[in-house]
Amino acid sequence: MKNPRHFVSLLDFSGDELRGLIARAIALKQHRDVNYQPLKGQILAMIFEKSSTRTRISFEAGMAHFGGSALFLSPRDTQLGRGEPLHDSAKVISSMVDGIMLRTDRHDTVVTFAEHSSVPVINGLTDQEHPCQLLADMQTYFEVRGDIRGKTVAWIGDGNNMCHSYIHAASAFDFTLHIASPEGYAPQAAIVAAAGGHVQCFDNATAAAAGADLVVTDVWASMGQEQEQQQRVIAFKDYQVNAAVMSRAKADALFMHCLPAHRGEEVSAEVIDGPQSVVFQEAENRLHAQKALLEFLLCKK
Repeated sequence: MKNPRHFVSLLDFSGDELRGLIARAIALKQHRDVNYQPLKGQILAMIFEKSSTRTRISFEAGMAHFGGSALFLSPRDTQLGRGEPLHDSAKVISSMVDGIMLRTDRHDTVVTFAEHSSVPVINGLTDQEHPCQLLADMQTYFEVRGDIRGKTVAWIGDGNNMCHSYIHAASAFDFTLHIASPEGYAPQAAIVAAAGGHVQCFDNATAAAAGADLVVTDVWASMGQEQEQQQRVIAFKDYQVNAAVMSRAKADALFMHCLPAHRGEEVSAEVIDGPQSVVFQEAENRLHAQKALLEFLLCKK
């Protein structure tokens, strides 16, 4: 395959392509044909430098549904953990499989793999972006409320990889994103600037939530930041998504969280377990959205 398509970032796909993926994910969810096995005989290498529940299960199950198979690779199992150059690993691994998914710390790792891989590379999460989660989130919104174009989304909390992918989604799906983060925890300025008028930044949670159709948050300390937990609890204490924050959003606003969640920290139990929350539908949609992505990238057109 010459110059394969990759999914390192939401921005690798056009808005029309992303909407097509969402529509396909919804169709695959509504009707599963066990005889439809477009990836029969194909193999997805899954490289995990970070542990995972939803990412691993969804990709592995998705490949199985489509008649393919998935290899779980950790740094302990491969030369990646012993310092083999990334471009060498990318060339070798891609010569034996049909696709590569990486869940890793450094965004550069996935970028380098994509540059040197002869097969599609998928970003399963990096410290900078989490585009697969955004496919699931957008699928969930489309299922429950219809097209998100022209709507307002509030991101409350850390300006992290999820926040960055929400900024990209605002541009790609044409919605307005309100971001409220504590001082020192804002998203990368260049990523915000590139989104132009799609993004507005606020210094408090209630202001950002005003008029929102969707309110989203994430843990205060992501994987690998546990040593910062205490200082983050102090910094983020006014950024919990609770009933007071949700009351500023529209009456029918949805609540999302990529999970795992810490009730009583970034979100109150009342909100995440309440009627506006769609977090478990959102989690299940990782499977369906990634099946649509795998089909798009790996099916021999």
